[in-house]
Amino acid sequence: MSVLVLHQVGSVHATPYDRWFSDHEGGVLLLTSRENLDRVGETLPAAGDGYVHTEAVDGYDTEGTLEERALDLARAHGVTHVVAGHERDLERAAALRELLGLPGQLPDSVVPFRDKAVMKELAAAGGVRVAAHREIETATDILGFAEEHGFPVVLKPRDSAGSVGLHILETRAELDTYLAEDFDLYGPDQPNMIAEEYVPGPLCHVDGLVLDGRLALAWPSQYQYPLATFATDTGPRIDLTLDTADPLAHRLLAFTEELLGALPGPENFAFHAEVFHTPGDELVLCEIACRTGGAAIRDIVALLFGADPTENWLRAEVGLPVSVPRDVSGQRPGPRVMTGQMVLMKRPGRVVAVPDGPPDWPWIERFRVFVEPGRTMAAARTSSDFLCTVLVSGRDRAEVEDRLRRIESWFLDRLHLEDVDTAPRPEPRT
Repeated sequence: MSVLVLHQVGSVHATPYDRWFSDHEGGVLLLTSRENLDRVGETLPAAGDGYVHTEAVDGYDTEGTLEERALDLARAHGVTHVVAGHERDLERAAALRELLGLPGQLPDSVVPFRDKAVMKELAAAGGVRVAAHREIETATDILGFAEEHGFPVVLKPRDSAGSVGLHILETRAELDTYLAEDFDLYGPDQPNMIAEEYVPGPLCHVDGLVLDGRLALAWPSQYQYPLATFATDTGPRIDLTLDTADPLAHRLLAFTEELLGALPGPENFAFHAEVFHTPGDELVLCEIACRTGGAAIRDIVALLFGADPTENWLRAEVGLPVSVPRDVSGQRPGPRVMTGQMVLMKRPGRVVAVPDGPPDWPWIERFRVFVEPGRTMAAARTSSDFLCTVLVSGRDRAEVEDRLRRIESWFLDRLHLEDVDTAPRPEPRT
């Protein structure tokens, strides 16, 4: 009757599965990545009260390594549920469930949220506006798409996450350079690419929770920066929830309900949908994932509604009671407060001094620093290579943005780096 948890990316200690499943009849088994623990500077939780078994797997990313160990543990401990909360674990968990005959999300309902080509085809068939796109197998496919739709051209892996492998090619010269230097017909990303029409306008996202096949929680936010610039952007990457009186917020909610209706999702899942708001006032799908959004989005949803989306999603998956609010009429609730987050990305340099805690401002809801003095940073390699993250609350969007910019100034005044050679290499283990 055990629950097997797969955890590839991010803090293990910030996702206390042992506490989340403490009322489950069996114990909890945790498999995580050794490389991830080193990257986030954490130690493996000890087996004990809540965890029957914990293990850090070397080579977690290598196909077959995790699966072999997971199957051994599942059979030895009578595992009845396999859960995974991170993008890159979703398909592996679904395959294990299918092989072991366990309940939960299976591969046929993961693929539409992981394969961007399938996602867009299903969404378009359901009446959702999507950008023009084409599956890429050869260089000729890219050239033909650029000829038909013009520049910029967006290229991305069909199953990427965290903006990894994303290219925005502004001109024919940039496309020629990409084809000469980066496009490998026989490489691991081929033919796993799609080309997309570039959609102008700010990118919004809607985050929420589906329980028993119904939309239980959802609210939209808007990025104040382009996601693809994580490797070079050293400024504040600010993300703000939309005010309850903003008509765009309610249009985005309706768009998301239509999108969810077009995709064959599981009964219970968290989601993170990204939607362009064009200068012509159209809403166009970027993509949607069947998991909680990254950075501080889990905390944002919890602050908006008083319910942790990841905890409730995973508890629902294993058949445990959830704590999701309803308003007085029993309908889906609106947000209790406005929130926003600011992310500063890692940048080259050796850390001399960095704040180890936030200023004493009562509206700071979360403050986390991911480096310490003595550590050498390189430029961010993924969109989750954070220097720090901050979450604040406020009465409205304008107040939240003002507070985030105050924290940015405070933090940067106390951050001291020295120049070093930061050629790409692994960060030191801690």
